[in-house]
Amino acid sequence: MTKAPSIRDLTATLGEQDVARVKRVLEGGVRIPAQPRVLEELRKLIARHELDVRLIARTVNQDPGLTAMLFKVVGNAAYRKHQPFESVEQILHAVGVEQTYRLAQAIALAGNAAVRKEQRVYEAFWARSQAVGELAMLIAEERIAVCNLFPDQAYLAGIFHACGVPLLLQRFPSYCREMRLGTPGHWANWREEDRKFNSDHAVVGYLVARHWCLPGFICDAIRHQHAMNELGDHESRSMVAILQLAIEVHARDQHMPNPEWDDVKGEVLAELGLGDDTLPEFVDDILERFRGGIQAGVS
Repeated sequence: MTKAPSIRDLTATLGEQDVARVKRVLEGGVRIPAQPRVLEELRKLIARHELDVRLIARTVNQDPGLTAMLFKVVGNAAYRKHQPFESVEQILHAVGVEQTYRLAQAIALAGNAAVRKEQRVYEAFWARSQAVGELAMLIAEERIAVCNLFPDQAYLAGIFHACGVPLLLQRFPSYCREMRLGTPGHWANWREEDRKFNSDHAVVGYLVARHWCLPGFICDAIRHQHAMNELGDHESRSMVAILQLAIEVHARDQHMPNPEWDDVKGEVLAELGLGDDTLPEFVDDILERFRGGIQAGVS
């Protein structure tokens, strides 16, 4: 297990205002989860450049749940050129070692903590995160020539982007009720979170991402997911655009409102090289592939 994060470690790249917000979160008792042992072993192997595929595959296979979910994720249409996969070694050869590690990080986070209370809300949250992650993978693959971001990176950002929600749910007994998370179609509003709990899921998600050693541009995208205009870095802006479009596509698929979309639509489409005229066909194609992946997973 990794050691508890220090404020200095987690705020190295932040401005003064964000440093103050991070201190409030940590001092407020929000607990940042540690990475599972298997991920720690994988991280150390990669850091030492020990990239023997057989050794890494054996390490992954120590966790049967992680292995099973890895096969499910690489069954996504974004990896259709490489399918079918019959072993972890095949996944590592086709997808890449570091890319597989990033997928494993996302999978591990989704299964990291259990919430005894509000279990249905927790399960619905992770179902949404999983869907947003898979949609982000498909969008990244389709727009790779424009954004130069890859499906594994987009999936990682999709799973982590709102991971602060279950941590706030665990920390504050009234969070679920105050944020109306039990209401179908209702999602946590970061401005309400900040006003009522002196925290918000973007800041908490950023802390988790930093502690789990995600790439810096993904951490920044998580932190600024609701403030894309504050990002000058191309990779981070593109990742936020992918996330925001994935959230909008998911909302359309579920026939639910997405209040943020009208405010960010212009920036998102410009960043992804899409227009009002091309968006409907693009969304239809993404949803067709997404639904096809769901059907394949069920059969």
